[in-house]
Amino acid sequence: MNRGLLLRFENLVQLRGACWQLRAPSSRKVCGAQWKPVQLSAHPMGSLLLHPQLWPKHRLISAALSQCRHLATKEDTKKKRKKIPLTRGEVEIRQKMTVEELAQAMGKDIDHIYEALLYTDINLDSVEPDSVLREDHIKMIVQKSGMKYKSAKLKEEKERKNTDAVKRQVENYPAVLTPRPPVVTILGHVDHGKTTLLDSLRKTQVASMEAGGITQHIGAFIVHMPSGEKITFLDTPGHAAFSAMRARGTNVTDIVILVVAAEDGVMQQTIESIQHAKNAGVPLILAINKCDKPEADPERVKKELLAHDVVCEEFGGDVQAVNISALKGENLMVLAEATVALAEMLELKADATGLVEGTIIESRKDKGKGPLTTAIIQRGTLRKGCVLVAGKSWAKVRFLFDENGKAVDAASPGIPVEIMGWKDSPSAGDEILEVESEQRAQEVVAWRTYVEQQEKMKEDLEVIEAKQKEHRLEYEKQQQKLAHLSWRQKKAALYKANKQLMFSRPKERTELDENTLSLIVKGDVDGSVEAILNILDSYDCEDECKLEIVYFGMGDISENDISLAEAFNGVILGFSVKASESIKKLADKKGIKIKLHNIIYKLIDDLKDELNSRLPPTVVETTIGEASVLDTFSVTVGKNKIPVAGCRVHKGLLDRKMKFKLIRNRDVIWKGCLSSLKHHKDDVQVIKTGMDCGLSLDKNLEFSIGDEIICYEEKEVQQTTSWDPGF
Repeated sequence: MNRGLLLRFENLVQLRGACWQLRAPSSRKVCGAQWKPVQLSAHPMGSLLLHPQLWPKHRLISAALSQCRHLATKEDTKKKRKKIPLTRGEVEIRQKMTVEELAQAMGKDIDHIYEALLYTDINLDSVEPDSVLREDHIKMIVQKSGMKYKSAKLKEEKERKNTDAVKRQVENYPAVLTPRPPVVTILGHVDHGKTTLLDSLRKTQVASMEAGGITQHIGAFIVHMPSGEKITFLDTPGHAAFSAMRARGTNVTDIVILVVAAEDGVMQQTIESIQHAKNAGVPLILAINKCDKPEADPERVKKELLAHDVVCEEFGGDVQAVNISALKGENLMVLAEATVALAEMLELKADATGLVEGTIIESRKDKGKGPLTTAIIQRGTLRKGCVLVAGKSWAKVRFLFDENGKAVDAASPGIPVEIMGWKDSPSAGDEILEVESEQRAQEVVAWRTYVEQQEKMKEDLEVIEAKQKEHRLEYEKQQQKLAHLSWRQKKAALYKANKQLMFSRPKERTELDENTLSLIVKGDVDGSVEAILNILDSYDCEDECKLEIVYFGMGDISENDISLAEAFNGVILGFSVKASESIKKLADKKGIKIKLHNIIYKLIDDLKDELNSRLPPTVVETTIGEASVLDTFSVTVGKNKIPVAGCRVHKGLLDRKMKFKLIRNRDVIWKGCLSSLKHHKDDVQVIKTGMDCGLSLDKNLEFSIGDEIICYEEKEVQQTTSWDPGF
């Protein structure tokens, strides 16, 4: 080989090695280093090794190093090891993975996971994409798919700091406490005159505005006495559906006025009202109403109340009893004075300074003002600009209104007020607490939402574990039945049993059962919606027709409600709300039913009618006539012998157009139609009572003397639901 060419080639190799060294500075650190192979150059070294004597040793080593290998320290190797991604076929798993998460981690579709679950004790009917899988099931699915699993490092969640708002400590400094108006709740049975009593005290016409004269939701009012005292009254509904609202009223009250009609006496809601007052530890004043009626008997009412531990003063008890007529305004001032006297004995005082505390009595949505709440202030003085927290909602107070809708600047303890400025509608009965800033309010709401989510997750996990335990037991029983089979036979049997289930499983539940009534519930205030939901909770006829509540909320019927009803083939129930003409036209166009009511029992009756319409009709048999077989013989028609029964009609008539059945020894042998009906030798359509006839059936069936022939008519009758809401 030409010596000049070798020298040139040597120079090129040295230049290439220098370039490699510049690109990998770490290759200069030879000490403590390890070799790592790299991709060979396009120039083979075989030709150089043919003439080793032409290469100095250090040049040969340098060329070889730069051409074939580069150095990497241990530290660089460790860093690069950390960055190495998962190899193909390796899945990173963790505890409590859902079906969808596992499918994503494996790079498979959800149906692949369902197919692998056929070989487990999990019931596929209960598995959804967001269902949580056990760790042993996750490992089994990965292994069945021909992949390896690698456990992910668990990140320990730090315990979250409690940022909830709490009440202030009670300070009983006489200098701080000031007198406040008593909060009085009027309780009693429906239509016993509670709203009429308040109407007479306030000199307004509230009762005439209520639908059917029945109070539908709670109202809070201030009554100014001639002597200058103020009394805050809460008017609660007496209807059975509003039990929760009555209980809420007693929890914020100081005195309960129990209204009982003199002619009706103690009723169901009267007893319930007494129990609410006892549970809250609130003193009672008895107002016996409608004493102006001729059939009134106040003494009977007092005696009936003795059975419920309500002892009036004349019987040695501590309950004041006042006979009144709310409609005519008789003895109302006596009742008011008794209330003021009891309030003075209770020495009602409150701290009007510091952060505000109160309770939400009612919550509603106004189209122009947004979420509004009626509240009773218990501590502090509420003013515009205050930041409040109630439940999982918060507000910066924009406006305050009194019971007449007039804007006010402040509300002191014991005063009912309507608050405007809420971000979301809180629930009736929630506690109101004032906080320092909007940021602090958001922290409180975030904490409460987090706590609720944790509690729900815990409940869901308990349900899931119970279901899994149940399915595991079923799986073990199934395995015991297949214990005598080989593993191949067992696998084939399981796959065959579950194959149809897997392939018929829909990815999404887009179709609902026809025998399901979906409801969208809208109400004027939170308490009304709560009462309706409580009634629907008592529904216990799922075997007849399933009842599903798709959505519930406050406010008038909207386009969103129509869209939901269309998607779920549902019905919209509206209580004391409105639907605009455009909404009604849209509902008619899409075939959506909107049922609007102002009285709760009429709404429930309409709901029951809708449930009845969803039930399949039942077939009812009506007997038209009865006949007895007195003799049997046969008639030859062509080559066939047809059995004929000689009968006598002893009840009703036999009509050939109707259906018949043959009864022998009280058992129905046959049902169908007649092929012939004759009187003597004539074909007839009808045989009346007392007449003899011969008949044959549309089926060759032998008759016996003593058989009964029944002529009947089938009619479809609409079923009625057996659900009893309790009123």
